[in-house]
Amino acid sequence: MLHTLVVGLGRSGRGLHLPALVRARAQAGRHRVFSPGPDLVYDPRPPSGGLLPNPGVRAVPSLRTAAEAADPARTVAHLCTPPGTRVKVLEELARLGYRRILIEKPLAADEVELAAVLRLRRRFGLQTAVVAQWLTSALTHRLRAAVREGRLHGLGVPGADGAPGTAPRLGRLRTLRIVQRKPRFVRSLTSRAHPTAFDVELPHSVGVALTLAGGARVRSASWSDMALGNVEVPHLGQAHLVLEHRTGARTEILSDLTAPTRERRIVCEFDRGSLTGHYPCSEDDDTAQLRSTTDDGSAHLVFHDDALADFLLGAYEHFAGLRALPLDDAFGLQVRAVRLLSAAKDLCAGHTDPGAVGSASEERTTCHADLA
Repeated sequence: MLHTLVVGLGRSGRGLHLPALVRARAQAGRHRVFSPGPDLVYDPRPPSGGLLPNPGVRAVPSLRTAAEAADPARTVAHLCTPPGTRVKVLEELARLGYRRILIEKPLAADEVELAAVLRLRRRFGLQTAVVAQWLTSALTHRLRAAVREGRLHGLGVPGADGAPGTAPRLGRLRTLRIVQRKPRFVRSLTSRAHPTAFDVELPHSVGVALTLAGGARVRSASWSDMALGNVEVPHLGQAHLVLEHRTGARTEILSDLTAPTRERRIVCEFDRGSLTGHYPCSEDDDTAQLRSTTDDGSAHLVFHDDALADFLLGAYEHFAGLRALPLDDAFGLQVRAVRLLSAAKDLCAGHTDPGAVGSASEERTTCHADLA
């Protein structure tokens, strides 16, 4: 059985990982992959008001104290500190004997931090996984199967007599359109843990694009500022990214952190139809939806998709030797996602010749009606 140490108690550590661990334990049942006793938590930058009491959690004043309280060799460390600040903490964890590390997305803020993380991974033989639950989402699994097989099983168009229909033929994937909208004004104004809109949701969506359509290059990218009254937050309004995949497919991603409502939508256009999926938007509801549209008609499916709890349970079972997961492959995909996002941010900042990645002159506006 494995102990838990959560490092960093911001939105990711406290608001997402700790509640998801409770749900993962409930799913684990008799497998007993989680050690009994409280989860250890450590915040390198604790809030000024102190930590609020949390059932099943024990706060420790340092990583060394955590290592004395539970054997690092039998502990999974959740690294939930902001990107740009992780290398020092990761090295301290490694020197204390922690080897099983879950790193909150994005893996790194830029190529420099990425190189440092990879060096530490090799030097200490770390088992690392990026917590990018969109990749293990039930919705993504269905979309991946549809791309692989050219049809979508389990969502057939019913026959005239009400009998289950055949799986609709879709053909080859041509385009992906991913839209993420949510109001993020308060967090953006009070914390710069994520310096740009490319660092908030796009690590998820770029990872999905790569797993569905394969390797890619940046065609164009743009960002905009967030404005609230007389206050502006640079580069944390919208992010727009276009990728060209080696398979010939094209991905367009829009993330809007100034939107009045929440939405996580993906549209996959195939030769003979389309699939429109909606990921859960918050911890309040863990259901996803998927609609198919083909020449034969349309069908709609709603299903459970608690992706973060499912991911954490799978990772712990993998670390405990109870389940084989391709964590190295998923980690490599997140490395490629960081490099693409770094290229996109360099392009937006003017550090890269637009001609090297495709003209971006017409992509720098903040209104993209075709994604509405």
